[in-house]
Amino acid sequence: MVEKCRPVLVLAVPSDADARSLVVVAPLTSQIRGMQGEVDLGKPRWLPKPSAVNVQGLASFDQRKLVRRMGALSDEHMESVKDALREMLDL
Repeated sequence: MVEKCRPVLVLAVPSDADARSLVVVAPLTSQIRGMQGEVDLGKPRWLPKPSAVNVQGLASFDQRKLVRRMGALSDEHMESVKDALREMLDL
């Protein structure tokens, strides 16, 4: 089966001391539903459509699967992502 390349927000990058070389990511989606767990990004210049971060879709995988850096979120959007993660995880 062929894996489709999808945009993600990288949340954590492993250090040399980590037991595994896994990045932690949240997927970006253009299927915005306005539900809890989504952080609306509007239309970033580096994505073709208005998008949101889906904090409920956290995943980890080998960092060598990352293909390229597309852009960066503003500090305001990153704070919104952190707030959504804290709310979802009850931290």
